[in-house]
Amino acid sequence: MKDVIDVLALQNNRREKRLPDYRSAPSHSLATNFIFECGIKLGLQPATIATAAIFYHKFFKEADKNDYDCYVICTACLCVAGKSRDEPVRPRDAVNVAHNSINRGAGPLELGDEYWSWRGAVAQAELLVLRLLGFNLETPSPHKYLLHYLRSLQEWFPASQWRSTPVARTAMAFLQDFHHSPHVLDYRAPHTAVACLTLALHVLGVSVPLASIADDDTAWYSLFTKDLLKEKNWEIMEKIMQVYSREPEPI
Repeated sequence: MKDVIDVLALQNNRREKRLPDYRSAPSHSLATNFIFECGIKLGLQPATIATAAIFYHKFFKEADKNDYDCYVICTACLCVAGKSRDEPVRPRDAVNVAHNSINRGAGPLELGDEYWSWRGAVAQAELLVLRLLGFNLETPSPHKYLLHYLRSLQEWFPASQWRSTPVARTAMAFLQDFHHSPHVLDYRAPHTAVACLTLALHVLGVSVPLASIADDDTAWYSLFTKDLLKEKNWEIMEKIMQVYSREPEPI
């Protein structure tokens, strides 16, 4: 894998950029950025925000991007994700956060025409998202798998080494960032979790204790998921790294 050590630098550079101007951005090019920003402002858990991104990717895997307002659909996906993960979002909060993110510095909307127009559009978009998803909101979350793997892997390391190396934080950051890419839909949740953990270990230059004495260097994660081939793991890691060099997509 090329330039794997540079991933952390790319990740930091990505986060240091100033807040995006959604009004001037090409339509849909910053859609997942919008989801993440609004989700954080709404105080949602990372897994809920990631679920909203998955709903967005699923929606536009079937729908034409030219037919729908990007940010209305994103807001609707956040609302639907909140319901699916028992973390409901109040419609007024969702509308005001979305409006404020698009219009930097704007205050909360008054209960007038603009507010009700926004709220009605988001409500209709929620129904569209639900219909396109077939009302199936079951989304296997890589987050729970990664948490389980991290807890297990922690027991393999000396306590001092685990505390001094941000394996968990780095792996979780890779997982969250991977949800910016529609390729997150292409892989099973356990495989995605292992790939994020493997990439974190590579980037940090950390070796799993006793793994070097095994005949196969995939042995450590075969304990977590037996059907993940080495080639597939590297493929997912490549897709994760591509997130940090992606350009706005024209439609």
